[in-house]
Amino acid sequence: MSTSDPIVIVGGGLAAARAIEAIRETDQEVPVVLVGKEDRLPYERPPLSKGVMLGNDPEDSAFTHPQQWYDDNHVELRLGVAADRLDPATRTVTLSDGSELTYGSLLLATGSGLRKLDVPGADLADVFYLRSMTDSAKIRARLVPGSDVVIIGAGWIGLEVAAAARHHGAEVTIVEPQSAPLLGVVGEQVGSWFAELHRSHGVTLRLGEGVERLEGEDGRVTAVVTSSGERLPADTVVIGVGIRPNTRLAEQAGLEVDNGIVVDEALRASADGVFAAGDVANWYNPTLGTHVRVEHWANAQDGGYAAGQSIAGKDVHYGPIPFFYSDQYDIGLEYAGYVPRGTDAEVVFRGDPASNEFMAFWVVPEGEGVRVLAGMHVNVWDTMDAVQELIRERTVVDRARLGDPDVPLGDLAAA
Repeated sequence: MSTSDPIVIVGGGLAAARAIEAIRETDQEVPVVLVGKEDRLPYERPPLSKGVMLGNDPEDSAFTHPQQWYDDNHVELRLGVAADRLDPATRTVTLSDGSELTYGSLLLATGSGLRKLDVPGADLADVFYLRSMTDSAKIRARLVPGSDVVIIGAGWIGLEVAAAARHHGAEVTIVEPQSAPLLGVVGEQVGSWFAELHRSHGVTLRLGEGVERLEGEDGRVTAVVTSSGERLPADTVVIGVGIRPNTRLAEQAGLEVDNGIVVDEALRASADGVFAAGDVANWYNPTLGTHVRVEHWANAQDGGYAAGQSIAGKDVHYGPIPFFYSDQYDIGLEYAGYVPRGTDAEVVFRGDPASNEFMAFWVVPEGEGVRVLAGMHVNVWDTMDAVQELIRERTVVDRARLGDPDVPLGDLAAA
């Protein structure tokens, strides 16, 4: 690899750090410059709503590497500065401080940005979104016994913050316009289980209700008014209504963008020398045979590394089965698979959801049986390898055997 121009990585998250790891495994000499708009070392986001939010882990546990690691690997960190403009024709990136970088290869690991709630009062004090380490610290400080916390949105962030808030003794209400938490991700049946899990831990759920406005006094939030007119007292409001890929830089540069930056299985974008990984990448997954965009830790972890390998000249065919995990109260869960939106998938349970030890499979009919598109376990560990094998091999299984806890998953995968 030529060392005349550096590899420039735009982004300060896990995907960026993992790309550097892969590059340095192949080439110790090529200059690497990381541009991050936050003034912190690259860090992982899951701890922000898990261990750090619970108070079990210090903030620096989320850092992917200490400063010394970047020094030892000769990585120039340009922190607290954003990439403002990309010109693929001249291979230059203009930064917010007015400086300009010329690159040999460029990785866009710009992640996702928050969707904002557009209602009156959303700009009051003590109304928070969770995306950064700073956000996590501010929210954590508000989670105290007896405080009234209203969470708007019952997605992964909303549910994990609710669990942390209850752990700290706060009174919690979740407002969600859909009929169940995570409805678009897991469907009505599994979503209803999540609702009961949180109710059993003292959370009030207002499902099927939107937010009309936020009310306040002296500039600070005091209540959330729902679409039904209900007034919910609130010392703290946490909004989790989704994220969208940060594609501004790519769009301005004329790259192909469609629900993220469109890249191939080697994570190469439509301009020569430009790559994308993590939340922002809509990549062709050769295992699934379609483009997918995944907003979870494992894709940043594995996709960032794969992008680094690709930049370093390796032959990359990035085709993992999408995977994510969550911890809420005394349950841990893992999910693997991909159910395209609009798919009429049936849910097959293995075990009793009421026991909080079970598995769920999203399946479609095929031949004399069903094919697994995705699977999730709750407190049933060491099962994800078999689930991923079923998905990867497109194995047709008997529906009754799939739902029978006495039939080893490995036997189904080997069928």
